[in-house]
Amino acid sequence: MQMDTLRELYVDELKDLYSAEKQLLRALPKMARNASNDELKAAFTDHLNQTEEHVRRLERVFELLEESPRGKKCVGMEGLIEEGNELVEEEPAEEVLDAGLISKAQRVEHYEIAGYGTVRTYALMLGEREQAELLEQTLNEEKETDELLTQLAEQSINIEAVTADAEKTTSDREVRRAVASERKRESSPRKAARKQSHREAT
Repeated sequence: MQMDTLRELYVDELKDLYSAEKQLLRALPKMARNASNDELKAAFTDHLNQTEEHVRRLERVFELLEESPRGKKCVGMEGLIEEGNELVEEEPAEEVLDAGLISKAQRVEHYEIAGYGTVRTYALMLGEREQAELLEQTLNEEKETDELLTQLAEQSINIEAVTADAEKTTSDREVRRAVASERKRESSPRKAARKQSHREAT
């Protein structure tokens, strides 16, 4: 579609965000199911409820514009969600998966923050103050979610992942030592038998 005016670009960007939010509505329940940390589960569930409101706000903006929100697929959000799916399919340890889910979720938030910041600015430039206020509300909520995810990561989830990694390293080391010790014990009788056989032969 050829775009010759800022208004046309504005509508196109809004359609992209609408598609992104609709995709996120389908992705967030899966993220919540795969999270093991209760606070992270709650954060994803709460953001699902917020996202439903974000969709309603966008629909209100389209009503004011007398435009349809449909007709475009956000390939950017599609790619971000696919990265999250790939992480889950790799089946990392629970603590590591939680840390990874935060990483993927924050990429989504940063993508949306950039998008909403842009359309809010366009709305102001076009004199659409009511639309700008609706978009500003969503922009602020996306920023709050990003900040919450950062707090969860820094105060607990990343720490749990590091602790789990240290415990796994210690456990692996203990297993290797046990295996080496067992091999040593098994080899000792064989060595003794070979020595005895050698003495008898001489």
